[in-house]
Amino acid sequence: MPKSLTKEKKNRVIVTVLGPDKVGIIAGVAQILSNNKVNILDISQTILQEFLAMVLIADMEASEIDLLTLKQELNTLGQEIGVRIDAQHEDAFSYMHRI
Repeated sequence: MPKSLTKEKKNRVIVTVLGPDKVGIIAGVAQILSNNKVNILDISQTILQEFLAMVLIADMEASEIDLLTLKQELNTLGQEIGVRIDAQHEDAFSYMHRI
């Protein structure tokens, strides 16, 4: 793997959102990431019946927040709006989902 690509992936996190769709979910998640200088690199979402399934990849390189604190902020938002929001380091996500 090229050295520059390794550095780019070093601080990437995967954020997942699952739950009933409603106005403001993506805006709320994006606001928390923006407030903490976490850059959204890619985002995908789909609506399954009335449920939202969203996955985004973000870069924490410029952020001063640690992953645990970010997870807590996202979890708090999720509880407030009735969805499940989780954030994992990309390495942990990849390890858990390998075949």
